[in-house]
Amino acid sequence: MLGFMDYVQYMFFKASRWNQDNNYGSLNATAQALLDFETPRGLRLNVSSLSSPNFATSYNLGSVGLVDGSLSYLYSSLPLKDSARSRNIDLHDVIQGYRHLQELQKPEEAWLWEIWHRGRRIDRRDTLLYGRLYLPDSTLEALYLRRLSPTRQLKLSCVSDSRLKNGGTILGLLQHDVGKYNMEYLYSSDSALLGIRGLYNFGPDPRKEPTIFPPEMPDTLKPSEQHTSSETVSSSSSSSPSPSSHGPYGRFSAGAELYYGILNKSGGISTGIRFTTLPRHTGFPYTMTLTLNPLMGNLSSTYAVKAGPSLALCSRFGFNFYSYESDLQLGCELWRLRQPRQPTSNLDWVYAKLGKEHEAEMVSEALRPGTKQARHNDNGNDNDDVAGVLKARVDQNCNVGVLWEGRIKDLLFSAGVSLDLRARNGPFRAIGVELQYSS
Repeated sequence: MLGFMDYVQYMFFKASRWNQDNNYGSLNATAQALLDFETPRGLRLNVSSLSSPNFATSYNLGSVGLVDGSLSYLYSSLPLKDSARSRNIDLHDVIQGYRHLQELQKPEEAWLWEIWHRGRRIDRRDTLLYGRLYLPDSTLEALYLRRLSPTRQLKLSCVSDSRLKNGGTILGLLQHDVGKYNMEYLYSSDSALLGIRGLYNFGPDPRKEPTIFPPEMPDTLKPSEQHTSSETVSSSSSSSPSPSSHGPYGRFSAGAELYYGILNKSGGISTGIRFTTLPRHTGFPYTMTLTLNPLMGNLSSTYAVKAGPSLALCSRFGFNFYSYESDLQLGCELWRLRQPRQPTSNLDWVYAKLGKEHEAEMVSEALRPGTKQARHNDNGNDNDDVAGVLKARVDQNCNVGVLWEGRIKDLLFSAGVSLDLRARNGPFRAIGVELQYSS
């Protein structure tokens, strides 16, 4: 489950219309969510708050042998309007599972970001600042994120720790995403590492879709109102039907990465391909990937399928053609749906069969005046129809991991256990519970 600060960063990407799935690093996102999930250790409590649309705080306290914790602060120049209350958060947004990739959207035009006032440009780029202090180790990490243009983003990550070489490290990442392809350029102060990676999507090019011009805006409009108008125009243009309404049912992508450390004079390379179905596909959604690291000799293939509305299955097979060693992992996730509401009148079952739920509600209110019941679930969110998810994985060495994530009243929780069924001194390797509350 995503932490509160990770969820706030997700809201920032969503509000700024940045596609997190269109890069080489997320090529195996589905398999990693189903097979590489972490089980909590000990007891951990997170208390967070989005005190304003631009500022968030989070406090973390854990107990694994000794008491530790962290303090986190986040600032976003872009107002975050989505609810951050743990009672109202959609579980699909904080629980990582099978990734349903959407069709590629055309990037916004650069002039849509321009805000003019009395002949002067007054627009500013959206920025996110994040800092976290770990206690009692006094380790400090920071994040600087800035949208440079509709297709470019800069990300700077820093860690300060006396146990690290030179007292810390800095990682810079410049991302360029035009929809059809994505390029990333990175530099790390650790070993002076330079790297480049990219992802190319075969099929239609979203940049060739026609541009919908916005209506005339008065020059006396406030900057915030102009920004809102630009967002409305861009969202309407992305949601409007494109000429290629009969698009593909799947997407084939290929990518690679190359990096080299100047100080230690060592490098690395990897490549991978992915095929995934799109929402237009009428059968079971599935995702297949194949990655290769020729220097280390590692070959890995994954296959994930959404076998039902609440069930996803995944498998991963790895092979090393230098040592001839192989490994196999199997995993699944099962979502628990909320119980349907009880009928409030004798005619509800008739309208439910006909698919006319709104008529059933009107009849119920007419038969029982003064007893109007809002169609909200326990957490006040109409769109959240799930109560939790159960994840499980097993490998060829009988290492088992089980994780249950969900919500109880106003608390988000994660409870899990790791087992080694072949161990003679006891099967339990880790067990823990994590609770999150945000307001």
